[in-house]
Amino acid sequence: MAVGIFDSGLGGLTVLDAVQRRLPDVPFVYFGDNAHAPYGVRTADDIFDLTCAATECLWAEGCDLVILACNTASAAALKRMQDTWIPPGKRVLGVFVPLIEALTERQWGDNSPPREVAVKHVALFATPATVASRAFQRELAFRAIGVDVEAQPCAGVVDAIEQGDEILAEALVRSHVEALKRRMPHPEAAVLGCTHYPLMERAFQEALGPQVKVYSQANLVAESLADYLIRRPEFRGPGQVSKFLTTGEPGNVSSKATQFLRRKITFEAA
Repeated sequence: MAVGIFDSGLGGLTVLDAVQRRLPDVPFVYFGDNAHAPYGVRTADDIFDLTCAATECLWAEGCDLVILACNTASAAALKRMQDTWIPPGKRVLGVFVPLIEALTERQWGDNSPPREVAVKHVALFATPATVASRAFQRELAFRAIGVDVEAQPCAGVVDAIEQGDEILAEALVRSHVEALKRRMPHPEAAVLGCTHYPLMERAFQEALGPQVKVYSQANLVAESLADYLIRRPEFRGPGQVSKFLTTGEPGNVSSKATQFLRRKITFEAA
């Protein structure tokens, strides 16, 4: 019973890897919109249209439940999709909520009023579109009060990761951390608000220092999905086979994905 995993490119493979380890009996269909990556510099309307097109492709593969393993899509498109577009019998979930639940130490479904939490100063590293959407701050405000969030748009990092240029990606991470620390010298926690960024988690941690707790999404999303499927088993859709789809050139994408996950990954044309 396949579950769909969507990302603008290869970053969602960090989520896929975690959910496959957590749910080894569930087939997953991964859709990477590599031809249109990165999303982080696109308009909200463009992100909405591209995300809907990818979601429809995953529904056609038998995935009644689709996870947007793309923070930019989760931030810029998900609420509009849920309010105006998703038909009955289908579900599309984002990746922000599990992260915020971990940050605020609240359980799924805790609808009590927002309250004071231990962490007061949070650094958010994300794409320009995610930062502009303020979706992270909006979701956080539903659950917590008194938290100062300083957001840093990390232009160029996704491009460098997608191109396999680790040296450039690490240099950009250091530059963006330095820029944020000029505005918030002593963050207590840092949120990696893009599923590409766990691939650079060591660089973020080194630049921030050991005193900063870094929150990365993949394992948190995996636990949240496992819990969701226990409560809503009907959303393990009719699909039976795991596969990888891309709008990019399959051979090139397969090669980079294999490098990312350090295991053989073969993409097909979407």
